[in-house]
Amino acid sequence: PALPSTQSHKPPPYPPHLPPPSPCPTRPRRRSANDGPLPRRHAAPHHLLSPQPPLSSSSVQLLRSLARSRRADLAHRALLLFRSLHASPSPPPPHFSLPAALSAASFLSALPEGRQLHALAAKLALAPAHTVVANSLLHLYASCGLPDAALALFRLIPAKSLVSWNTAIDALASNGDHLGALDLFREMQRDTTLPPDAYTVQSVLGACAGAGALSLGVYAHALLLRQLGGHGDVSRDVLINNSLVDLYGKCGAVELARQVFDRMPERDITSWNVAILTLANHGCVRESVELFDRMTRAENVVPNAITFVAVLSACNHGGMVEEGRRYFEMMVSEYRIRPRIEHYGCMVDILARAGFIEEALDVVSGMNCRPDAIIWRSLLDACSRQNAGVELSEAMAKLALDVPDDAVSGVYVLLSRVYAFAQKWNDVGMVRRLMSDEGLKKEPGFSSIEMDGLVHQFVAGDTSHPWSEEIYAKLDEIEQRLASSGYKPDLSEARMVAGMDHTKGAALRLHSERLAISFGLLKATPGAPIRILKNLRVCKDCHTISKLISELYGVEIIVRDRIRFHHFKDGACSCKDYW
Repeated sequence: PALPSTQSHKPPPYPPHLPPPSPCPTRPRRRSANDGPLPRRHAAPHHLLSPQPPLSSSSVQLLRSLARSRRADLAHRALLLFRSLHASPSPPPPHFSLPAALSAASFLSALPEGRQLHALAAKLALAPAHTVVANSLLHLYASCGLPDAALALFRLIPAKSLVSWNTAIDALASNGDHLGALDLFREMQRDTTLPPDAYTVQSVLGACAGAGALSLGVYAHALLLRQLGGHGDVSRDVLINNSLVDLYGKCGAVELARQVFDRMPERDITSWNVAILTLANHGCVRESVELFDRMTRAENVVPNAITFVAVLSACNHGGMVEEGRRYFEMMVSEYRIRPRIEHYGCMVDILARAGFIEEALDVVSGMNCRPDAIIWRSLLDACSRQNAGVELSEAMAKLALDVPDDAVSGVYVLLSRVYAFAQKWNDVGMVRRLMSDEGLKKEPGFSSIEMDGLVHQFVAGDTSHPWSEEIYAKLDEIEQRLASSGYKPDLSEARMVAGMDHTKGAALRLHSERLAISFGLLKATPGAPIRILKNLRVCKDCHTISKLISELYGVEIIVRDRIRFHHFKDGACSCKDYW
């Protein structure tokens, strides 16, 4: 069967992602192939290695064992051993030793050493000619966050194996190019006779989850059942089932996610973590907390650090301050888990959004590690939303800017909103000039919607879509019905637009999610939910009109923004207006 086309109208650089916590005390600055919402079967490098060398090659066996250890110290030793073996008078066959060394470099994300190994492989005419060595190089570049380099090398492999395709697809999916991964999978089905295996499908499920492509995810699920056997070992595979829960959760189908979880014959700690976090992100905070209690009390499963990030996220989304305090204390005192930056970030957000800014600052002062820019931005965001004052907001902004971070523009945007709310337009202009002088740009907002396997993306004021004329005509109709129902724009959401009220209202009218909703009303099957993916947090005014549209048009609108899901139905939202 052929995968439906994933060619998109103006595909986004990457769809928003609700990332899981890093296993490290601080957030990583570089993504590796092992990062992602779930443990990935083909993140382990053993299937990329060459066939077993002769038993007499004890040094190569040791090299392979060190490379497979999944320990940083032993991976370093593997690289040192490879260097000494290669410099010896009788080096082992390079097609045996190189894949093992590349595996160690991949685990360490050691790009300089990996490039040296690539140069050696090219010198020995093993790359890209030798498929196993080339596969190991693909895994290396994916682990180092270089999917374009991995794809370029993949195109040069003369005899691509199924592992080659799997590794290339995962290189794109695990580094955020979800649509590219789906297109590559479609190419594999169209141009080869290689049947996809469980590794392939797990990567495709992850790509569909990242892109919010529900129909393609359902197709991949059906492919799994039809071609790989729905009642055999695959249906009992914990990793596959975890991926399915994650897929349906991130595509807005929380009922299907819960159904897959409830029917799992076996569960591991990741199964519980994904289910708890999925319910939390969809606003089912009580169900999320109850699932945590069932896991720890009825099932006697010991939670880990990620579990507490999930349950603290539920408390955050539900505004459950007291419960958040209790679970944080439980984590430290009962389970002896040392708090990480993610746990502190959840607690700071719980307290600051509820108005306990002083207590949030006390949490920051008691942290066992240095606060990162995300924590300071959370405090600054709370200050801007609660009108906590210009001086405090400026202090939060300064602290956020003092921490090295790639998202500096977000701090300036929040600070400019504080100034705009205070009607300090000269300071707003000063912030904009600073951003211009430093070459910073506000992250552009976009919204995407999937229709019949095709992903359509919209930006604010977009007129490039082939259906633009019909979309804006539908938008005019929507605005007339909204006005008849008594709706008035919340102009506070256009604070940075200095001008008359009609100018601010026009700016709100052009928000990307409104265009996506208009397109959805035009094209969606009657009775089917409209599912929208948004890379920024939804604004108050768009939140209000989404509730009204769901009531006026009798349609359910599911929006996945940067923070969480919003299910708009019958004039209400699942977030209960707390986001």
